Amino acid sequence: MIVLGSTGSIGVNTLEIAKKFNIEIEVLVAGKNITLLNEQIEAHMPKVVVVADEDDISKVNHTKVYAGQDSILKVIEDSKSDLVVNALVGFLGLRPTLTSLACGKRLALANKESLVACGNFIDSSKIQPIDSEHFGLWYLLQDRTMDKMIITASGGAFRDWDLDKLKHATLADTQKHPNWSMGQKITIDSATMVNKIFELLEARWLFGNSVSKFDAIIETKSLIHALIDFKDGSTTAHFANASMQLPIAYALDVNMDESILGHVDLLEVGSLEFKKIEVARYPVWQIKEDLLKNPIKGVIINAANEIAIERFINKEIGFMDISKIIVETYEKDFVIPKNIDDVFALDEEIRAIL
Repeated sequence: MIVLGSTGSIGVNTLEIAKKFNIEIEVLVAGKNITLLNEQIEAHMPKVVVVADEDDISKVNHTKVYAGQDSILKVIEDSKSDLVVNALVGFLGLRPTLTSLACGKRLALANKESLVACGNFIDSSKIQPIDSEHFGLWYLLQDRTMDKMIITASGGAFRDWDLDKLKHATLADTQKHPNWSMGQKITIDSATMVNKIFELLEARWLFGNSVSKFDAIIETKSLIHALIDFKDGSTTAHFANASMQLPIAYALDVNMDESILGHVDLLEVGSLEFKKIEVARYPVWQIKEDLLKNPIKGVIINAANEIAIERFINKEIGFMDISKIIVETYEKDFVIPKNIDDVFALDEEIRAIL
């Protein structure tokens, strides 16, 4: 298989599962963590490697190394692998998603931005989601009439902060996730709740033919990943210890019957805590309902979010300004994309005005 984003947390877990099931790795695609990449090359012996920057090629311990997005697309097109795991971060992951599907490959997708920005023009039936929330929804699907799909959120780094303190939050503060360690951008997205907005949009594109209502709630221990309300009044929940290895394993084999994780011990857990996602703490939540009604506008919030995060990291704006920029950009009038080229054009337009 091909692993895009091999040195991130999802990529690392993917390679662990590949090792467990003796799956050959044809291509590794990574960013700047060359030290970890070299360790992965030694362990998995890929045929081809792609890195982000040409300057890093000489640092990679492999005889066949390329750089840049065009190289990513070419190795996908030239590969023999049936499966592509796309764990790239950001809008950068969209073209590899489109190329993988155009080549007829199975796509295990963790790149949220692909569906957020371009879901209207992607055949989601060809995608196996490996976000734990969407995997949980997929796992719970039954041949019964559904009323609502619900995903859970941790609440991010600031779920328990005094509201008055949020405007003074620093980049270091955003990285103090209460439940686990993730990459910089996704941890910021968790703190703003943009991550959950994205996941609701993904759910809309993945499962919108089965159900029309989607929502999210905070579950502070991150043991429940998804719930489905059925029309008869019953609700089912997907419990699992937090590990990406479970959805990744099912992406490799939908009939998975191996032991992947230990079970959640409810007696040890003792109790669970649920909280409402409040607009006062997570201002981006105010556009949730309108966005779910107009999911094609996802490209707008994705571009605005990426630019706002970049400015926050560069200390040009405060933490609460991230959501402010997203909401204000979302409320502007843009020409709605009618095809894939329009998606890329609108993305460029938004980045230019911000």
